[in-house]
Amino acid sequence: MNNRKLDGVRLVLLTLVWLYVGVLILAPIAGLVSGMFRDGVGAVLEVLSRPEVQSAFGLSLKIGLFVTAVHTVLGTLVAWVLVRHRFPGQGWLNALIDAPFAVSPVVVGYMLLLMFGRNGFLAPILEIFGWRVAFAVPGMVLATMFVTLPFMIRELIPVIQNLDRTQEQAASTLGATGWQTFWRVTFPAIRWGIIYGITLTFARALGEFGAILVVGGGVQGRTETATLFIYRSLDERQYVAAYSVAVVLGLFSMLLVMGADLLKRKQRS
Repeated sequence: MNNRKLDGVRLVLLTLVWLYVGVLILAPIAGLVSGMFRDGVGAVLEVLSRPEVQSAFGLSLKIGLFVTAVHTVLGTLVAWVLVRHRFPGQGWLNALIDAPFAVSPVVVGYMLLLMFGRNGFLAPILEIFGWRVAFAVPGMVLATMFVTLPFMIRELIPVIQNLDRTQEQAASTLGATGWQTFWRVTFPAIRWGIIYGITLTFARALGEFGAILVVGGGVQGRTETATLFIYRSLDERQYVAAYSVAVVLGLFSMLLVMGADLLKRKQRS
């Protein structure tokens, strides 16, 4: 009787989990795929071959790669400092890292406009050097860097905390410099955390929309990323184009995350 009850509870829990995931993830994906092929495969190929689509994907990839490279270096440094050092204001810094989770991306874009826009308080400095941030790629990069800030740091902090320092101390005792110890002892131990952080950061950067829409403006051929192309296509009722780009972008991000998770599980086993 008890086993039957446990099996019943297990069945109910599994059903709830699949319903939850199905409604929030699987059903929207099915709707996108269905809309993508509404006019046949030829229409999809025609959309993906358009110069403006390729330009949008290219800009998304460039911004994503640059932002991920910056966070890989600086995010690793921040995580290392937070774990291995004690300093005044450490708690505040640790809390600020999670700010992108709480602040709306639209608000982030608006804040950047207040700083770097035509009437922003940093506008006079930008004019002196002839720099343009708002409604240009640099502003979009800054917005994407803000919303992707926590991923590398939060992925690495527990890895560094659980790191056995015995080998580091042994390397130091044998005369290794701090740099040699990091590359030959520490880095191999945290590399999977770095790889997973890179994957999450890159996937999130590719999918950013709200902040770059506000600060970039979505100018076709100049500041239009893949997500902004989807928004414009929906606004113009070009549904096959919007669905096609959305499926490709989402599939690429999902494959990135799933691939990193698979590698991580293999490494643990």
